[in-house]
Parts: sequence; structure tokens; C-alpha cells
Amino acid sequence: MKLPVIKHLTNFIEANDEDYIVETIETLEDLTEVSSLKDEELDVIGELISNMYGALEVSKAVREGKPKKEALNEFMQRVVGAIDS
Repeated sequence: MKLPVIKHLTNFIEANDEDYIVETIETLEDLTEVSSLKDEELDVIGELISNMYGALEVSKAVREGKPKKEALNEFMQRVVGAIDS
């Protein structure tokens, strides 16, 4: 996951609507069923999906009243903690 991408997507959600991200995730998940995709292409799609889910989580925390910077930092700490475990 890339913090700058998640931050950018969180800004996009604030300026537009999270439905765009949800629909994009659904589209990308459907694309993973294409049998001719190479592993590298699936990796890129997976990374995009992960970043979008992360942005949705951060956006939810911000809607619940958490400052954006704090929400981003807490999210990334959870991700790093999950990787280290």
C-alpha cells in the first residue's frame, strides 16, 4: 500500500463520492477473472484494489470525526503492524 495514493484517493472521495471508488473496486475485482492476465498485471490490480479499500477506511474514520492526518497514520500503522506480525 502506498500512503500518497491512499491520501490522494481520500481527497477524491471528499471531493466527489465514495461510490466512484466502490464501483471501481468492483470493476477491478471483476477484471481479475480474465484468464489471460499475467501475474504482474494481477499484482498491479491487487495493489490498486488494496489502496482503494485503504482510502475507504481512512475516509470512514474522517467522517467519524478523526482528523485526516491521524486517520492516515493510524491506518498505515495497522498495515505495518499486520505485515510485521
